[in-house]
Amino acid sequence: MTVQLPAADGSLRTYEPRTEPLAVSAGTPFTSRTVFSAAHVVADPYADTTPDSPAAVDWDATLAFRRHLWSHGLGVAEAMDTAQRGMGLDWAGAAELIRRSAAEAKAVGGRIACGVGTDQIASGTVAEIRAAYEEQLAVVEKAGAQPILMASRALAAAARGPEDYLEVYGHLLRQSAEPVILHWLGPMFDPALEGYWGSSDLDAATETFLEVIAAHPDKVDGIKVSLLDAGREVALRRRLPRGVRCYTGDDFHYPELIAGDEHGFSHALLGIFDPLGPLAAEAVRVLDTGDTAGFRRLLDPTVELSRHLFQPPTRFYKTGVVFLAWLAGHQSHFTMVGGLQSARSLPHLARAYELADGLGLFPDPKLAEERMKTLLALYGVAQ
Repeated sequence: MTVQLPAADGSLRTYEPRTEPLAVSAGTPFTSRTVFSAAHVVADPYADTTPDSPAAVDWDATLAFRRHLWSHGLGVAEAMDTAQRGMGLDWAGAAELIRRSAAEAKAVGGRIACGVGTDQIASGTVAEIRAAYEEQLAVVEKAGAQPILMASRALAAAARGPEDYLEVYGHLLRQSAEPVILHWLGPMFDPALEGYWGSSDLDAATETFLEVIAAHPDKVDGIKVSLLDAGREVALRRRLPRGVRCYTGDDFHYPELIAGDEHGFSHALLGIFDPLGPLAAEAVRVLDTGDTAGFRRLLDPTVELSRHLFQPPTRFYKTGVVFLAWLAGHQSHFTMVGGLQSARSLPHLARAYELADGLGLFPDPKLAEERMKTLLALYGVAQ
């Protein structure tokens, strides 16, 4: 069987799908790295909604996907960018997601950390932004999940300089019950975050970021860096206080960053580990044995898919993530909150299918092939 896939130039190419998925072992706890997958939400396809109305979530399918990730030993990073936070999922929906996922994690023994932001307000004073953070931090702590202090669009707009970031984050860290993860999300993921930490100069911003951590090392479990700059991440992690982890959020260079060097390594909190879940877990278990070369043999070939999904405009990578979840049988439809299933072109999705199938990511390759052909037919591509 073959599939006719469209290319960006309008031509069709013949692709022969693989017939067997990649074989992976059962999920066992990792010993050398802490690994989170930032998980997507599954939309309710029958809800009568519009792109600017509150998200309608299929809770059963959403929680089932989290159980899938936990079953392979991965932690779940909840209510993050991958879950379309601020791009379809508002704070009310995110709060419900946090409560439901944290309860599910407790029931099955899965690890979970949840995003704390300020998206219940569009703008405000620094004091109002701090209060918004506090409200969300309380929800996450009450749910029993580890907080991830995310970057705030409102703070990026209101801050007069580094001193406002030092004040807001210092206040939050002093009152947090348990150590948190600090999240530095770059403007390639969200243009509204340009100039975060008080400067568009990344060197200056890094100094402010490190100042926050140095003042409260006992309250910072780790940092998640999403700047797509491997060299900067390595330099930053070497300057962290002892005991503070670096969780890579670099979806372009994650194999080398997780493998590390003679000076250290990164743990992981990645959106690409949503579609790569079982394969990524298998690779980390190989790394646990000390087999760095075997780890790289498994994970290096996935980078082409990741770079494809995260190509500019990077913020639309969620479309490819959900598309692959549909092809893999984790959900019954290719519908997204906010209508973002239309945010990527057919050639882009076709290439994502080809790359993912080549990696053996689909548990049922025949199902993936049939669903790909269904999508192609909707676009008028005859087979």
